[in-house]
Amino acid sequence: MNVRNRLSDTFDTRLPEHIQYSSSRRRTGKRGVGITAVAIGTLSRKSLKTKPGRMFASALAILLALSCFLTACTKEAPPTQTPITLELTSTAFADGDKMPTRYTCDGENVSPPLAWGEPPPQTQSFALIVDDPDAPVGVFTHWVIFNIPPDVRSLPEALPVQERLENGVLQGKNGWNKIGYRGPCPPGGSPHHYRFTIYALDTVLDLKPGASKNDLLQAMEGHILAQGQLVGVYQR
Repeated sequence: MNVRNRLSDTFDTRLPEHIQYSSSRRRTGKRGVGITAVAIGTLSRKSLKTKPGRMFASALAILLALSCFLTACTKEAPPTQTPITLELTSTAFADGDKMPTRYTCDGENVSPPLAWGEPPPQTQSFALIVDDPDAPVGVFTHWVIFNIPPDVRSLPEALPVQERLENGVLQGKNGWNKIGYRGPCPPGGSPHHYRFTIYALDTVLDLKPGASKNDLLQAMEGHILAQGQLVGVYQR
């Protein structure tokens, strides 16, 4: 008996239906699993009655477990796209520096001047959130402003505290349930860090004036092209 006949006698070249289905999974990205399943499926009943056949089947079973482990049988997370960094600055304070009293509840409590760099060309609007992660009650919102036109590169000091501004900019509600900016007003103790975060978006948001920070975050999901942050510090 030649080698070809011996192999034909030991292995069944016909694939059962359930093994064929397993093999097709190879084309969907489940690497290794389908290949090993096909190899096991090709063993005939006759071969499994022999000692070499049983040893071969055991070895393939181990390979199946290893291939499942190495190729991650669990679903792979899709790659995430990191937004481009957008520089945000203020002439009133540098990043990480103390915020002047003028922009806090101990002063005039007006919004500081802000400016940012060039966004991606497909930018359709900007949004800005100011919050305090050091507040005793958790992250506290100080400003929500959105639908800033794409050709705008700065916000002047002391923006009016109203829902709609002349250029179509809309303002949401802060943590005091009030429209517009309200500055730092922390309790006495350790310094608080106030995060000014600018977002370049690929759309104009379908949000009404008075929207909350959470409303804005949900609306921006999947639309952020670039973002930047400026942190001001204040302590009482």
